[in-house]
Amino acid sequence: MKNIFFSIIALAAVLTITVSCNQTSNKNSDQPAKDTTSIAETQNVPSSTQNGTVSTVVSNDTTAKKADQPEEKVIAQNFSIAPIVKDYLALKNALVADNDKAAANAGKKLFSTLKNVDMKAIPANKHKQYMEIAENAKENAEHIGDNAGKIDHQREHLASLSKDVSDLIALFGTTQKLYQDYCPMYNDGKGAVWISEAKAIKNPYYGSKMLTCGSLKKEL
Repeated sequence: MKNIFFSIIALAAVLTITVSCNQTSNKNSDQPAKDTTSIAETQNVPSSTQNGTVSTVVSNDTTAKKADQPEEKVIAQNFSIAPIVKDYLALKNALVADNDKAAANAGKKLFSTLKNVDMKAIPANKHKQYMEIAENAKENAEHIGDNAGKIDHQREHLASLSKDVSDLIALFGTTQKLYQDYCPMYNDGKGAVWISEAKAIKNPYYGSKMLTCGSLKKEL
């Protein structure tokens, strides 16, 4: 009887330990999922659960912002009309010297310079004005370039070209010391201006015939 009694007690103790171990194992197996979910919620990271597995989604805000940003616009600065003025002065000086061939070459050079101006370098708010002036200047330069041997015709276009250059200087300014001179007799007394790099009067409309005819109108 004593042996049976002790056997029953031993069996009961074994059953108790087994149940306790199973419960502890079940609790431990549930813990990782709860911990993972807790971490996702604490970090405020979007999460989704599929087939009992917790997954997190991290958005790359920096990449998204870069993709949404428009390309930076290139702002034109420091556009200079110095090359145009240089070619104009060479043309003007050729007519002062009564040299129609040199004037024609200078006219072709000026036309090329005007044609090859990089429009992207011109401030956007001055594009329209520049185009209007430049188109007229190119036409005048082309006529002068194509009329070697016809100096009177070249001088007619110089009068219009000089006004174009004056307008470009007014629009963009100049770092070079320049003077606007005036001949009151040219074009049947209607007069005409020209641009000079020197203060002394040297008339390109009459050349050697009336070299000093004219007056300084203003400094530019």
